[in-house]
Amino acid sequence: MFEYDYTPHGVCSQNIHVELSDDGRTIESVGFIGGCNGNLKAIGKLVSGMAVEDVVSLLAGNTCGLRPTSCADQMTIALTEAQRELAAQRVE
Repeated sequence: MFEYDYTPHGVCSQNIHVELSDDGRTIESVGFIGGCNGNLKAIGKLVSGMAVEDVVSLLAGNTCGLRPTSCADQMTIALTEAQRELAAQRVE
């Protein structure tokens, strides 16, 4: 399992903790610190076990109110960055 922490921008949550499968394709878990606790716990449960690619294509660009982003959108950035980081570690 690969773990990655991301600091989101422009949203209420302060940290997104991502755990991916060893190959980086599947989400093992996602946890948020800060933000709308109930909603973000639900998002974490919903995406657990899903393919990163599917979640990113579904939630990227999601907005919150007048903000140009959302916690779900920031999570897609975290997932993409986690995959890049894992791939970079494999090359080294």
